[in-house]
Amino acid sequence: MTEKIRGALRIAALSPAAHTLSLSCGMMLADARAQIPELQAFALDSQTDHFWLTRLALACELYTPMVTLADPHSILLDMTGCFHTLGMNEADLTTDITHRLQRRGMQTRTAWGATPDAALALALYRRNHPHELPVEALQLESDTHAALRRSGLTTLGDLASRPRAPLAARFGTALPTRLARLLEEEDPHITPLRMPAPVWVEKRFPEPLALVDTLLDVIRDLAQESEITLTERGQGGRRFAVSLFRSDGHVAQLGVDSALPLRDPAAITDLFRERIASLADPLDPGFGYDMIRLAVPHCEKLEQGQPKLTEQADRPDPRPLLNRLAVRFGAESIRSFRPRNAHLPEYAAMLAPPDSAPAHWPDRVPDEPPLRPLFLFDPPQRVTVMAQVPDGPPRLFQWRGNTYRITFYEGPERIAYPWWKHPEGHGPTRDYYRVEDTTGHRFWLFRHGLYGSETDQPHWYLHGQFA
Repeated sequence: MTEKIRGALRIAALSPAAHTLSLSCGMMLADARAQIPELQAFALDSQTDHFWLTRLALACELYTPMVTLADPHSILLDMTGCFHTLGMNEADLTTDITHRLQRRGMQTRTAWGATPDAALALALYRRNHPHELPVEALQLESDTHAALRRSGLTTLGDLASRPRAPLAARFGTALPTRLARLLEEEDPHITPLRMPAPVWVEKRFPEPLALVDTLLDVIRDLAQESEITLTERGQGGRRFAVSLFRSDGHVAQLGVDSALPLRDPAAITDLFRERIASLADPLDPGFGYDMIRLAVPHCEKLEQGQPKLTEQADRPDPRPLLNRLAVRFGAESIRSFRPRNAHLPEYAAMLAPPDSAPAHWPDRVPDEPPLRPLFLFDPPQRVTVMAQVPDGPPRLFQWRGNTYRITFYEGPERIAYPWWKHPEGHGPTRDYYRVEDTTGHRFWLFRHGLYGSETDQPHWYLHGQFA
């Protein structure tokens, strides 16, 4: 594989067979072909390599959730506290990872270290102990490496017993820090590709799970485990994610959103049943799943409270419906109306998530029709109105080619122009009327502008219809 560096094509990666031909990375392609005319070379695709390496890193979450990428071709796994869940030791884990990658036709070098820097360097230089690493493992300037070698310091073992202050004064302040990390004295820790969820549970199988039908049973069992933790914390999940680790390394991801905090195992299972049924491409277990992990990446407060005595016991619970709609259409598509402190009717309500803070709607007068309609036109519809006097109530109006004779009316409800929000400071006033025609239909009309003081010909508009 070749890449262009400073205008020249250089070798970026070699196959095992090419390594035996006295070729090396960084060598110019022209020099390599001068030695081996039949040498085959291909352009390095860094983006595709990074994509493939990221997929491999996510597949390594089978072993630990603490996985990250390091330099262009390496993956780091923090296995702290994970061996007891795997039932493996370091040798078993190395063998398992190597065999899985070899089945995909890939070769790898593995190494164990107490720090990420030590593990990477041991794998890169094929050493067994940090003291055996060459000074190039410090990854400093090439001049610094040359100066160290001229001083007779060729390995990290030569530097380990020397005082750090003189080394920093002579070779730079970065050397002691890099040296401490490579000698496993300072652990910088890794930042995982995906931060572990606040709550997650997993189940491993002695034999790969090859039946999709039993998948929901496993999800229900995992949801029951997560319910214990969520209950202890007084929380519920707003999002649940299932990772299906296939034996060939493929990882399928399933996620569901809940409109409200949730921790009931049966409800969570129903959401995943809905999600699986709506998949365009059915799940393919291949040779089976080695592990299934349920994570709750988004948690919110959910207290287990006793209903008030005044609450109706048979009042329907909207949460199951909201959750199913969230799975089908996405949580961002579920909205409810909330009142807003606004002067004009078209701004008096807003769309908000169902779990937003409850707001109090104005109380209705018992046995009285609503003061304002549920449905508003945007923009208000222009109508032609006949009235006995210009500033009087409407008696008849025409809308969309039909004539409506008014038998009853209520009003006016006067709404002044919101001068405090507009720099011009003035505008037409609205006079609203609730009217009913001869067939019993009710409308909400308003006159735009006061006759005489604001305009000589006020216009009329239909702003809404009552149910």
